Amino acid sequence: MSSATAGTREATHSPFSVLLTTSLVSSLIMLDSNIVAISLPTIGRSLAASFTDIQWVISAYILTYAALLLAAGNYADLHGRKKAMLIGLGIFALASAICGLATSVLMLNLARAAQGVGGALLLTASLAIISHDFSDAERTRAFAFWGASLGIALAAGPILGGTITNFFGWRWVFFINLPACAGLIIATLKIIAESRDPDAKQLDLLGILTFSSGLGLTIWALIDGNDVGWTSPDILLRLVAAAIQFSAFVRLELRQTRPMVDFTLFRRSTFLGSVLAMIGYGASAQVMVFFLPLFLQNAYGFEPLIAGLAMIPFALPMVLAPRVTRQLSNRFSGRMLLTAGLAITGIGNLLFWITARSGLSYPIFGVSMLVAGGGAGLLNGTTVKVLGSAVPPDRAGMASGLASTTRFIGILLAVAGLGAVLADTVRDTFVKAAVAAGLSSEVSETAAKRVASGEFAGMLRTIPDSLRAHLHDVGLMAFADGFSAAALLAAAIAAIACILTFAFVRSNDTAPVPLMKEERPCKAIDCRDPL
Repeated sequence: MSSATAGTREATHSPFSVLLTTSLVSSLIMLDSNIVAISLPTIGRSLAASFTDIQWVISAYILTYAALLLAAGNYADLHGRKKAMLIGLGIFALASAICGLATSVLMLNLARAAQGVGGALLLTASLAIISHDFSDAERTRAFAFWGASLGIALAAGPILGGTITNFFGWRWVFFINLPACAGLIIATLKIIAESRDPDAKQLDLLGILTFSSGLGLTIWALIDGNDVGWTSPDILLRLVAAAIQFSAFVRLELRQTRPMVDFTLFRRSTFLGSVLAMIGYGASAQVMVFFLPLFLQNAYGFEPLIAGLAMIPFALPMVLAPRVTRQLSNRFSGRMLLTAGLAITGIGNLLFWITARSGLSYPIFGVSMLVAGGGAGLLNGTTVKVLGSAVPPDRAGMASGLASTTRFIGILLAVAGLGAVLADTVRDTFVKAAVAAGLSSEVSETAAKRVASGEFAGMLRTIPDSLRAHLHDVGLMAFADGFSAAALLAAAIAAIACILTFAFVRSNDTAPVPLMKEERPCKAIDCRDPL
């Protein structure tokens, strides 16, 4: 047992049962994210949601999840990891039920935000339990199993989500969490022992409040900016308020003896570079989990089940790449692997741009997904490893939480930013073609919003019969143009992150470590950071 932790096993259970329970808890978060992503177009049509509303289905969850990760870890250490996991499962189950019963987009997105609170507790508690119950070589193998479980969830999520949506409806995407949470609550009560960190500090409530509100105001401004207008007083006021909150957060943390975020670490070049790489990974690679299902269904016209199967070329490399990454890390520096991963991601996004803009067939688009997935897989474990190596051992927990938080900030900003580019391009392309075909500007603008959200049937009902066939094709083309513009921006983000990573991360700080004969290659997707 670590000197920093304390706990008493309430019952004798095999280590494998503990590992299986915690791995399934973490896999539930991964599975839910992928299942929901594939169901977004169907949810949008069912609730007559705009593209902005669809963005919030993802962003509401990620926002609370990212904002509370550091605090959730602190809570678990302070009040008990088992208790935190049980509370997280209860919140996640209740929020999932409300999501499934939602009769409006607002109700759904509020419930999604609650899911994010539960998800933050579940991830931090499950990781802490594994770290507490396993040590040395056993811990390495435990995290390998944990990572492999997440890999299965990653690959199975789109297929399961498509199947459920196709045959049972999108509401069952959320209802399926109820029996899963019930089983995991029973398993946690019977198998997991309580443990705490006796050195844990009290929750930094002011820090949590200022950081969460600053992040929320920023995302609110970015998502609504395209509809309201980027120079409107409302948007500018939100951005100014966000800046004030972030400034307050920094001042508060600088005064703490044990801050949630140690800003002095940013003076270390490698630490700064690895944080930038993490943001770039989230904003250019992992964000595509949100956009790819939309493109496959709204541009190619795939049903949810087919779209889920069509996502395999992107998911498979993310599952398999870490097997290769472990070997590469023994030959190449972390700096080289990070820059290579971002470069490959950038190439994959450029291929998305070319394929979508040219209207090429799915098999060619599938090759683009293989490339982009390969870059994401290379980055997934390397980003955390490099960031963790750039901090003192006594700050490893903070670094792990910061790794997840910064990556999700990257995803949040990209969902808002890329989404704005996509929606704006769809509107411009569709309105021009619709007006040229004889539709009025007002009707064209309304129809364009439906195209952006994937509600093609609703769009067709608002236009004359004689134009429906033509404008249906125009809508497909407009969405492809919007996606291609978003992919081009993602490629630019990857390129900038690649350059900054190469400039700041030091080769001597991330030098390769030869693999000892007695070491087993780690098959984990990521030992510290799943989503």
